[in-house]
Amino acid sequence: MRLSKKTVIIGLVLLAVTVFMVWRFVRPMNIFVVSPAFERPISTAVIPAPLQTLRATECAVCHKVFYDEWKTTIHSQAWTDPYFQTDWQFEKSQQICRNCHTPLDRQQESKVLGFRDKDKWDPILAPNPDFDAKLQHEGVTCAACHVRDGKILGPYGSTSSPHPVKKLSNPNQVCVRCHVVGGERWDTFFRFPPCGTVAEIQVSKTKTKTGRTGEAVVPNIAALGCVDCHMPLIKRPIVAGGKVRTTRRHWWRGGHDPAMVKRALTVRFEETPVTSVSRRRFSLTITNVGAAHYVPTGTPDRHFSVELQLLDASGGVIKKQQHLLKRNILWRPFIIELGDTRLPRYEPRQYTIDFKAGAGNRVQAVEAVVRYHLLEEKRRKYINYKNTEPIAYEVFRKRISLSSKTK
Repeated sequence: MRLSKKTVIIGLVLLAVTVFMVWRFVRPMNIFVVSPAFERPISTAVIPAPLQTLRATECAVCHKVFYDEWKTTIHSQAWTDPYFQTDWQFEKSQQICRNCHTPLDRQQESKVLGFRDKDKWDPILAPNPDFDAKLQHEGVTCAACHVRDGKILGPYGSTSSPHPVKKLSNPNQVCVRCHVVGGERWDTFFRFPPCGTVAEIQVSKTKTKTGRTGEAVVPNIAALGCVDCHMPLIKRPIVAGGKVRTTRRHWWRGGHDPAMVKRALTVRFEETPVTSVSRRRFSLTITNVGAAHYVPTGTPDRHFSVELQLLDASGGVIKKQQHLLKRNILWRPFIIELGDTRLPRYEPRQYTIDFKAGAGNRVQAVEAVVRYHLLEEKRRKYINYKNTEPIAYEVFRKRISLSSKTK
């Protein structure tokens, strides 16, 4: 029996759609747009005198206080961090990731000669004769921010110091090279790209509600204020024995620092009135008051969990509620933001638990716990990350004991 022309066309269309969808599920997971800002590592063809290797230990000779602060940071571990290494290798060790985690060209074993594809995910590589393994292990080292085009950059220009210093016109510009990742592509449908911290700042400032399609962007980098929170001001000499000046801390605290996360939040847990005399209600209110961007920010793996519990006299759990403050993203076949319950600035989020009061009630205490999660447990297992440190920590815990009398 001969098939009609219409049937053949429909069959071919269905086959093409099926092949396309299968490809969308097995294709490499390229989740952002490679921008000109970080398509290649930073060139160090010219090393400013008197430096010779660009290693942080050279800078420490004169700037030891700054070096000691940097050593405590995740920036200094950007390459050696075991989670990054596990996740990066799981995702096929994409070359582009090196350009933020080891941003200097001589931190990379290979030179980027060009690209085989227009999206610049498939670089043409050649051995790098200037590769420095020690420098590589410094991650985001001093020169990553302070050396450009053979010149040393700093907050104060100088021609009289042991090395000339070109004044930084806008320190936030250094941050956005890695901390803004674009996602405006035909197959993406979300407000913020996966590492969309900068876009979040703009939306939080204007309280714009742009919907779930189309990426929010930031036109004014100078107004972002990244360094105001993550590099707080301090008066001290730039070099030992030098003139006391206004400088900045070099510690970039963020999600890995419980104290920094706690400072971003106000959390209240208290009893709230209800109309019924036979019931009692307790409410937890959490507000982002300290971060201009959403909290948590950055990778969608990071999230808060809120637990509200009713406890008996022995501390046993009678009832538990759990809420997650996170981004839910569908990655395949298209990248779609299904929901975002994280905390924008100055918008309180409230969660309540109530119960029947009166004789026979076993509830003796009510407890609230808020945790910050650096990584989802499901993701940890999926990539086989064998962490030696916790992937979550508490930012708030409060237990309210109840009287024997009911309200």
